[in-house]
Amino acid sequence: MSSLGDAKSFLLLALGVIAVVYVGFLASELVRRRRAQAASGGAVDSDAPTPGGIVTGLVTNFFDTLGIGSYAPTTSIFRVWKMVPDERIPGTMNIGHTLPTIVQAFIFTQLIPVDARTLILMIAASVAGAWIGAGVVASWPRRIVQVGIGCALLVASALMFASLVKLMPAGGEALALSGTQLGVAVAVNFVLGALMTLGIGLYAPIMILISLLGMNPAAAFPIMMGSCAFLVPVASVRFLRSGRYDPRALLGLLAGGLPAVLIAAGVACS
Repeated sequence: MSSLGDAKSFLLLALGVIAVVYVGFLASELVRRRRAQAASGGAVDSDAPTPGGIVTGLVTNFFDTLGIGSYAPTTSIFRVWKMVPDERIPGTMNIGHTLPTIVQAFIFTQLIPVDARTLILMIAASVAGAWIGAGVVASWPRRIVQVGIGCALLVASALMFASLVKLMPAGGEALALSGTQLGVAVAVNFVLGALMTLGIGLYAPIMILISLLGMNPAAAFPIMMGSCAFLVPVASVRFLRSGRYDPRALLGLLAGGLPAVLIAAGVACS
């Protein structure tokens, strides 16, 4: 088997292990939260996903699978409809989109033959950035989170606009990076992983990055989806431990997001 095949097999195996471990950790944390609330005599969170969360998960993950991104739309929906307190949006969004993102990576990682070293190093950088970023964001007070989300939405809107009006660089045909270019890609993906915890999606920034570095724009899909699939669980664990999330809204994102990914993947591959 080629090194590319070995690397992708390893990535898929690692994703499977991460998915199983993450589901167990999520379930245990939600149970622990309920027990703590019951012991304190306070109101106990319901296990029922919110209808708004389900619809949000369905819509945002459908378009995320097609490459549009889910974080900025999710943040906007939560804020406009006041579905989740601002300080809980980053945690709710990261936790709720984790499993749909892993499913995306399983489906699309093998479609584009990106160089194994490039793929693995960029994924590792984004995971490291997410771990650091989630730890910082989870400790921020409400006002700073609000300012951070506002800035994230402005950046995400600018990137989406640039994509829509074709202002992004055209890119080249390369499916691998080396030397200085690879170093730049790894460093930038580290920063993007940290920023993603606030709501700046990876697709448009990675598309711009790899195009500027002369890579084939299609390479954005396995890099973006692979990065997200590994970094989002890492960030989510820190948010779960902090308690800064809305359990019903995140379960809604999960319930709506999983079928949305499968439907969108069928559309994309048809």
